[in-house]
Amino acid sequence: MRLLSAAMAATFATAMTEPALAEELSFAHFVPPQHTLTASLIEPLSQGVAEATGGDLTIKVYPGGELGKGPVEQYVRVLQGVADITWGLQGYTSSQFPRSMLVELPGAVPAGKSGYDMLWNAYESHLMDEFPGTIPLALWVSEPNVIIMKDHEIRTPEDLSGLKIRVAGAVAAEVVTALGATPVQMPMPEVYNALQTGLIDGVVTGSSAIADFKLDEVANSYTIGPPLGRISFYVVMNKDRYDGLSDEERQAIDRSSGRALSKGAEDAWHAKGAKAIADAKAAGNNRVIELSKDEIAAFAEITLAVADEVIDGVDGGRGAVTAMLSE
Repeated sequence: MRLLSAAMAATFATAMTEPALAEELSFAHFVPPQHTLTASLIEPLSQGVAEATGGDLTIKVYPGGELGKGPVEQYVRVLQGVADITWGLQGYTSSQFPRSMLVELPGAVPAGKSGYDMLWNAYESHLMDEFPGTIPLALWVSEPNVIIMKDHEIRTPEDLSGLKIRVAGAVAAEVVTALGATPVQMPMPEVYNALQTGLIDGVVTGSSAIADFKLDEVANSYTIGPPLGRISFYVVMNKDRYDGLSDEERQAIDRSSGRALSKGAEDAWHAKGAKAIADAKAAGNNRVIELSKDEIAAFAEITLAVADEVIDGVDGGRGAVTAMLSE
């Protein structure tokens, strides 16, 4: 009996002196590691969490669809626990995010406002129920959309008539339809081949995509200035996984995420977009069309009217927009 007690005591003492096993969170996404997402969001989140916990909680990244190829399934993937954290676009599952996606509308983000602030302003009061089973770690929007074309120059809405234009989600589809084009929804990784082969004539998306998805290799005309809205993004974590962490680990995640992390991502998207346009101009083999005030007004007459219609058609839409614009 004494021997057994001594053995139990020794085992307990050893357990008390051995370091606790570190927790590892999986972060899955569908773009290559060199995408803007890595430096602007994944690295600061990973570093912040590891430093705050002394390395007891770390994040392992699975890029390029390693945990599942479908970009559209990102939210389901985190709900099912395939990954602890995922990055995605609200537009890929538009019906889930009707109020969140109002920030994508033409004219929705006024001068002096940031998309990430607008989303977080409205999150608790109007958007939370659009994120069931998850904890958002970052919410932000892209730089303004531009028109990226192959062998077509766009200066007026009429120039788009009958053309097939790729869009990210339902909001952009409404805008493109109003401009007389046919919207084609597809994930961004499929756009290069679709543009190259003529399956689509062009793309409405943020200019950062020109570099991130090498669209400069297949496109040759860029139209800048029309109010076409933006693209919204999320990074979410499985709520059960989050709740199962220690208090210290949850606090580390909270301190490393939220508005500050979202701001870093949004700033990086804007910087990447500006550089992509500058590079397109410098290449010498592209037509970069910067619309005049009158040309912009011709687009705005159509697209801003679409924005009003969409807001009125969303349950709680006006309230969500009011919350987004609050200080």
